[in-house]
Amino acid sequence: MNRKNDQAMMSTEGAFRADLLKPDRSRSEPLYRQIVQRLRDAIEQGLLRPGARVASARTLASELGVARATVELAYGQLAGEGYLLARGQAGTVVSPRLPPRAPARADRGIPRSPPTLAPIGAPPPFQLGIPALDAFPRKLWARLAARRIRATTIADMNYGDPAGYAPLREAIAAYLRVSRGVACSPAQVFVTAGHRASLALVSRALLAPNDQAWVEEPGYPPTREVLRGEGLRVVSVPVDAQGLQVADARRRAPGAKLAVVTPSHQSPLGYSMSMARRLELLAWAQHAKAWIVEDDYDGEYRYAGHPLPALKSLDGQDRVLYAGTFSKVLHPGLALAYLVVPEPLVGRCTQAAGVASNGCPQLAQAIVSDFLQEGHFARHIKKMRLLYARRRTMLATELQRAFGEAVHVELRGGGMHLIARFEGLGSDTAMSRRAQAAGLHCRALSERYAGKQALEGLLMGFTNIASQAEAHRLVAKLRDALVVV
Repeated sequence: MNRKNDQAMMSTEGAFRADLLKPDRSRSEPLYRQIVQRLRDAIEQGLLRPGARVASARTLASELGVARATVELAYGQLAGEGYLLARGQAGTVVSPRLPPRAPARADRGIPRSPPTLAPIGAPPPFQLGIPALDAFPRKLWARLAARRIRATTIADMNYGDPAGYAPLREAIAAYLRVSRGVACSPAQVFVTAGHRASLALVSRALLAPNDQAWVEEPGYPPTREVLRGEGLRVVSVPVDAQGLQVADARRRAPGAKLAVVTPSHQSPLGYSMSMARRLELLAWAQHAKAWIVEDDYDGEYRYAGHPLPALKSLDGQDRVLYAGTFSKVLHPGLALAYLVVPEPLVGRCTQAAGVASNGCPQLAQAIVSDFLQEGHFARHIKKMRLLYARRRTMLATELQRAFGEAVHVELRGGGMHLIARFEGLGSDTAMSRRAQAAGLHCRALSERYAGKQALEGLLMGFTNIASQAEAHRLVAKLRDALVVV
């Protein structure tokens, strides 16, 4: 997409200009929050309508004179709130699920209530990366939130620590020690606004422009986007059944200073990195004086045996930074994640965190802290692990029943999605388009590759399929969309 067209897409019938989003640097409010509010207002006022494409983060960042990561952070928050919808290579659009804007009133003196988000209920069928929102303990959460709000003090209304709310950092450190084998102090834990913010923090604190970074091929597209936005040179490295091919990576980019990997459950293929590859990767990092970011986005969800120990638990040389998120285990509306850094990096990361933002909202952090410290989190994870195993089986069974030998369903040891490979129904990108036209948010596996050599299949989330009957209905709808008579 060229720059001219990208700029045009920030306008809806000439009613909206990108310069209206320009943040006020004299204000204490973080730049990304100002962009969030301006975009939210533009959407609610009908200046950006449902389905309208918004500019790429790169283009908008250039227009506003801010870092690309700032725009990506704003886009990520709006996506979590339901205002924006990311469509991979097709770009980001205003969510089509928003209600159409009501006609303007003839009498401008009569106040008009701004349009609100349409009731979403369950997430779109098969959407990736969204936990089972129907099974979230909302009543318990509401009680914890009400208790915190009633106890609000003047100090709670001030800016918090950019590194995170201290009790939450303590709770995360305690949880990781028991559940993931990661031994760390609370000072090593940094609370961030999501995976993108964690990567941006690593880039600002530890790397220099034009440093090379290894990323998995196939991989998670936002990882590439954030690293490129931070000025790094991204090198895609093939993944096989044992994980990142370290020997290949060393040939492709021997001077790399960073590797971003998903060793517990490779995104999106689902493989677990073998012990041999883990040790090989750690040896490389030590020899090259490089860093490893372990993206443990859904390591809690393993359906055969116990969750695998984190790569960080093997790190005896302080080369691994461990990244986790609450979006996959609680709900994405929190927009909270965390990063565990080696002890020697605490000072550098503290300085970088303070420069980038005023920290995440303290109220949300306090509620999550209570949820962890009172034992609710561990019980919730255990419940979700059993629930997801059942829901995955329901979807796989219905796919096999509907498509027979025309489908091969790949079930790995864990995760929140499965891969379905179809025979004789066209390319996975064509199937994905047909499915999405029918309201089913399947994604093409091939879109997760940066290069031309790509495996094909449909990535399908199963976490929000509530019953066997719903699985049957959705798969029947998918079959109608994919089988062209």
